[in-house]
Amino acid sequence: MALARIKKNAAAKGFAPDHGLTKAAAPGFSIKGVSTLYDADGEQRAQWVKTSADAYREENVKEAIIDAFTGWKGKARPAATPRSVDSDLLTVYPMGDPHIGLYCWGEETGEDFNLEIAESNLCEAVQRLVACSPKTKTAVLLNLGDFFHSDSLDNRTMRSGHALDVDTRWTKVLRVGVRAMMQCIESAAKKHEHVIVKNLIGNHDDHTSQMLSIALGLYYEKDPRITVDDSPSKFWWHRFGKVLIGATHGDTTKPAALPGIMATDRAEDWGKTEFRYFYTGHIHTQNVVEYPGCVWESFRTLGPKDAWTAAKGYRSGRDMYAIVHSKSSGEQERHRVDVSMLNHEYQASRAS
Repeated sequence: MALARIKKNAAAKGFAPDHGLTKAAAPGFSIKGVSTLYDADGEQRAQWVKTSADAYREENVKEAIIDAFTGWKGKARPAATPRSVDSDLLTVYPMGDPHIGLYCWGEETGEDFNLEIAESNLCEAVQRLVACSPKTKTAVLLNLGDFFHSDSLDNRTMRSGHALDVDTRWTKVLRVGVRAMMQCIESAAKKHEHVIVKNLIGNHDDHTSQMLSIALGLYYEKDPRITVDDSPSKFWWHRFGKVLIGATHGDTTKPAALPGIMATDRAEDWGKTEFRYFYTGHIHTQNVVEYPGCVWESFRTLGPKDAWTAAKGYRSGRDMYAIVHSKSSGEQERHRVDVSMLNHEYQASRAS
């Protein structure tokens, strides 16, 4: 069993175990061509078989991941389906840069922050927003990126090498982050019949954002009411009647370019919709700009200032929204939770 798994993993990386110079392709590979060397007498001296593993990677990578979890008992049990849901409305819960794992020392930044507070605030915010939102058939938990504060044990951003203040061990941060998102999904599933989960890639979590989607996808694999979108694309799209929603973290594209990207990448959807919205995070401030054909909005974070942003003088507010869209008329209502409404008992215990 172990040897078979090793060979399967090698195949997924482009190697063909046990298969050398032969006309038969390895399992999961297809023959692209054969080159043969003959001597002057017409005798075959050597042969090269060109194979491709692309089909294997695309079709069987999911199977390989599931195989690695053979015997794992942590599978989700589908929750009871809510009744009397409204299929003409869609609820979107944008999560602006949760930064799970961020550590802040109050004497330095103005407020204490750690894993426990981050998990409590995010889960309570989603719970409160779900409670005051209508029972729409479909909901989207839209993580706008930077869900995790750090992407590796180095506690630095991958691209800029910026040093990060991280609370405790990296593995523990990942565990808490996955658990928090699972709790948010469970809260949404009590109100909405279908929950779509999208974790966008941020500049703080290039890799862990994808890990989060894979882990959640495996956990909810057999729950037909939970859809985890694990696409590695920096952009996400969702069409709902006459509504078209786009989202990206916001670190790679200027806001003014987003309507053009939407019109290009989703030309057919653009032509068949009237109400178009582009949601981003990254800058931790609230902005709304109406461009021709599309409204761009950036969302705040629930997390506080770290040492670097506090020293730079950034002082944006902290909140989270639930946005309700009508299939025929676009945004219909929204609900807001401010960070001051959250976790009173824990904050009081810290102050005493």
